[in-house]
Amino acid sequence: MTSAAVLRKAKYVFLTLPNYSLIAVSNALEPLRMANRLMGADVYQWSIVSSDGRPVEASCGLSLSPTGALDIRQRADIVFVCGGINVRESVTPALLTALRRLADRQVALGALCTGGYALAKAGLLDSYRATIHWENLSALREEFPRVKISDQLFTIDRERYTSSGGTAPLDLMLNLIERRSGSRVSKLVSEQFILDRVRKDTDRQYIPLRAQIGLSNRGLIRVANLMEQHIEKPLSLEAIAKSSGLSRRQIERLFKRDLNCVPKRYYLQMRLRRARELLLQTAMPIMDITAACGFQSTPHFSKCYRKHFGHPPSAERKVNSTPPMGAAAPGEPASVDII
Repeated sequence: MTSAAVLRKAKYVFLTLPNYSLIAVSNALEPLRMANRLMGADVYQWSIVSSDGRPVEASCGLSLSPTGALDIRQRADIVFVCGGINVRESVTPALLTALRRLADRQVALGALCTGGYALAKAGLLDSYRATIHWENLSALREEFPRVKISDQLFTIDRERYTSSGGTAPLDLMLNLIERRSGSRVSKLVSEQFILDRVRKDTDRQYIPLRAQIGLSNRGLIRVANLMEQHIEKPLSLEAIAKSSGLSRRQIERLFKRDLNCVPKRYYLQMRLRRARELLLQTAMPIMDITAACGFQSTPHFSKCYRKHFGHPPSAERKVNSTPPMGAAAPGEPASVDII
């Protein structure tokens, strides 16, 4: 790539709120550092800021330095609000005013972990698709009905960039790097961090069943655990009932009441999710994955997979294929020294 094709440096600002998630912020920063290292230039710049310029303590008790004060006049490609625990207590009127002024200046806004709450409270996610950590999904849907809350890992909707917590900000940044510097650089960064693949905004957060139905429904959790333990050789509903100590009718009622589906459908979706993991994270032949996930034939597996995910198993690997280290993707230069 010639120097004429080089984009101006990207500048990301991370606004840390009290008790922010350090793992979320670290997973956002590190891909930028690694991209710079691989390209041999500071293509990506970042700064850590707080409302008053003093270092903010993360939920783990640590803080990042240097930390400056948020300056709404400072150039920034995206300002990310970084949240964590007790985010409601951290969202002050002054913060909401600052975020609205940034939006008025046409600055793109993002959020990591629970930082999306601040953007929603400021009215800056109305009519946008957005995501937040799965623990806060239900509450946000109730409190902000005009926000199109998703259970995706991260969501990019126009000039809004929202991400759930944990490692999801890493995936968001890899996608931003891909947009700006190309898929080759993004894939090389992911290899440096020993990732199986770069996840997309079509990937969903894994929401534990306990979080969906509550800890009190131990019978349903027991049934789901039995299903998960018998993916390769699925149990009949009668066998599950016998092992769980519940009747078939009790199990059917629990699934209908708490998950709005029948047990057979839930079991099938569980097996298809496992199949997708194997497709994306291993080199197993599709025939072997068919057997490992309890399907009697490859055509039946392919039909179920297409119906659930919208494409056949073979297409999954083509879309998400990653060239090995040192090999160039089609239409891209072999070298990552693009500056």
